[in-house]
Amino acid sequence: MKVSIIGTTGYGGVELLRILKQHPKFKIQSIHSTKGETPITEEYPHFYHLMDINLQKIDPEYIADQSDIVFLATPSGVSGKLVSEFINKNIKVIDLSGDLRLPARKYKEWYKHESVHESISEKAVYGLSEWNKEEIKDSMLIANPGCYPTASLLSLAPVTKAGLIDPFSIVIDAKSGVSGAGKSLSRNTSFAEANENLRVYKVNEHQHIPEIEQQLLQWNKDIGPVTFTTHLLPITRGMMTTSYVQLKEDHSTGQLIELYKEVYNQHPFIRIRPENTFPSVKEVAGSNYCDIGLHADCRTGRLTIIAVIDNLMKGAAGQAVQNANIMCNFEETMGLDFVPIYP
Repeated sequence: MKVSIIGTTGYGGVELLRILKQHPKFKIQSIHSTKGETPITEEYPHFYHLMDINLQKIDPEYIADQSDIVFLATPSGVSGKLVSEFINKNIKVIDLSGDLRLPARKYKEWYKHESVHESISEKAVYGLSEWNKEEIKDSMLIANPGCYPTASLLSLAPVTKAGLIDPFSIVIDAKSGVSGAGKSLSRNTSFAEANENLRVYKVNEHQHIPEIEQQLLQWNKDIGPVTFTTHLLPITRGMMTTSYVQLKEDHSTGQLIELYKEVYNQHPFIRIRPENTFPSVKEVAGSNYCDIGLHADCRTGRLTIIAVIDNLMKGAAGQAVQNANIMCNFEETMGLDFVPIYP
């Protein structure tokens, strides 16, 4: 299968290159950027002697004619315009931005951009791989989930669907490495500001809030608004969400771990930790795994759920390739069986 990538010079795009370079079924046909026709090694020297390919201008007609799949690793507000160029062409589209994840009204409210036409957004399948696999198989257009929603939703899904929690009790404390902010320069992500620091941002107004709530409501129609707070960690890559929920009835940690193991038994990228062990971001670095640990507090009746992912892998490019595998009826893990990088 021939694939193209638009937005190759961003962190999500270059991570797609790293994965697809060694994928046994996908062949990188072309890479595209607004930066003009230059070798990818000028942007990313770590590809020197590994990838002899030039960036090309963005030409949807040309891309659709030569490739079977196109990955859009472009910013929100850009991807939506590109999707409209591909929608009536015979090519599968996987969008890593937020442009297709929300209905038009909510998108404009939270992203502050004009939305794509509803006739386009309605065709997009939300690509949370472990939960929407059948819909992904039959789709030509995937809205790849955001990094924070991926970790939050995968960790909350089993107890949400089972109706074990107070639907108005969800609090999510989320932390991400600086690569989640992309390559654009800003004061907060500069070394002097981010190093040896921990910063909260977008308090109660992060654009991933409606995305999380929208999917939770698909699983449990009684779910209320969530409290979602994001922090910037002084690390390059990695993400942790710590979710707090009130249990309706007493459940032991062991019982809930068994529930999670049963739910995710057939999902190779979800690893449920044993009782009294909890994951750290370094334990999933460079991989497509989501590791989950949990603890039920009999004193307060609250359940604490910790999830970690690599924000550029399971939170972006890795899940995008996982979705491409599903769309093409390949083994879900194909080209993604990386052992995490440690230490």
